[in-house]
Amino acid sequence: MIELFRTPFRKRSAAELLYALIGLPLAVIGIAYALIATITSLLLTVILLGVPLFILAVRGARGLGGLYRGVARRVLGLRVDAPPPRRRRPGLLGAWTSAITDSTGWRTLLYLLIKFPLALLTFICAAAFWAYGIALITYPIWRLLPMTGSSNVIPHHTTTSDPSILLDTVPGILTYLIVGLVVLMCAPWVVRGLVQLDRLLIGGLLGATTLSERVRDLEHIRTQAVDDAAAKLRRIERDLHDGTQARLVSLAMKIGLAKEELAGVNGPVDLAAARIAVDAAHQSAKTALVEVRDLARGIHPPALDRGLDAALATLAARSPVPVLLAVDLSVRPSPAVETIAYYCVAELLTNIAKHSGARQAQVMVGQNGERMLVRVTDDGAGGACREGGTGLVGLAERIRTVDGHLALDSPDGGPTVIEIDIPTHV
Repeated sequence: MIELFRTPFRKRSAAELLYALIGLPLAVIGIAYALIATITSLLLTVILLGVPLFILAVRGARGLGGLYRGVARRVLGLRVDAPPPRRRRPGLLGAWTSAITDSTGWRTLLYLLIKFPLALLTFICAAAFWAYGIALITYPIWRLLPMTGSSNVIPHHTTTSDPSILLDTVPGILTYLIVGLVVLMCAPWVVRGLVQLDRLLIGGLLGATTLSERVRDLEHIRTQAVDDAAAKLRRIERDLHDGTQARLVSLAMKIGLAKEELAGVNGPVDLAAARIAVDAAHQSAKTALVEVRDLARGIHPPALDRGLDAALATLAARSPVPVLLAVDLSVRPSPAVETIAYYCVAELLTNIAKHSGARQAQVMVGQNGERMLVRVTDDGAGGACREGGTGLVGLAERIRTVDGHLALDSPDGGPTVIEIDIPTHV
């Protein structure tokens, strides 16, 4: 009940009222554009001027769609993804075909036609409910203003059948107040309902369709996957060239020196020098083995051969921050998903150790049908964000390659909660 009385004074109600008031002039512009551009282009088609005019009309409709999305975003906070750019075809015939097959332009023109009656109805209802509500509540004030100082005040003993006199009594004034209060309480809900219809129209007609969104996401995911694979190959090549290859070259040179000393190529056999060369070669061989092992672990962690739970347990044991680990999977995920989950948890634990100042972290892995849920929590300082340089952008892109999602909740002061939702099999 208290919320009902607070609603008219909420910021959202004011924004919706503002949207209802400015929506009508925008709707007038939209329907005028749709009707004039369409009818004129059809009439001028006979003399071939209608073709370029129609192409410009469709392009202009896209621009108006962006205007309406922008107004809804700034006033209502409604965020609708823009449709993908129109694919242009060469030549006049190609441009005409592109305009005819541009579903976004046609959907925008349809929105402009529907917007006008809806905006008109919304404007009338908003103005009527708010104006009448305020007028009825303030009735005792403005009703008495014209009578102040007037000599035509009706005496108390006068009897008449005029209903306005009856409403000047205390019960009549209370009736006005009650009715005005009811109208005022209903005003934001009526406006909200009509604005909600406009929200649905904007999302359905001015936004990206499900198919176009999916195509755009798949194109982006494909690009990210290719770039990620190329970056990994470059890293492996660089590590092999700068690290392991250099170690092996050094090992061959030291073995060659030991061989020369034992063969007496430079004079009498010097066993001490040969021993020193063999020891150095042995140390280089061990260092090269360590680098090869680390490189192989970067390609595919050996711990994953025993399952994701064992691999995560290894990560938790190596973490400088104490980690509480819980893994509950009824079905083992596919190798690609296990690898992605492993590297995501490894990156998140590294971020916790470097940036959060946490005293404890938790890694919870569960399964919900055919989806695997990974939840990483820490009690650190919080304030993590995707743009903070903590590698979360890269993690989100890697997860998207398998149709996964990353959610972040990290208020200042903590705790930080990161949830990863990925399919168990790809």
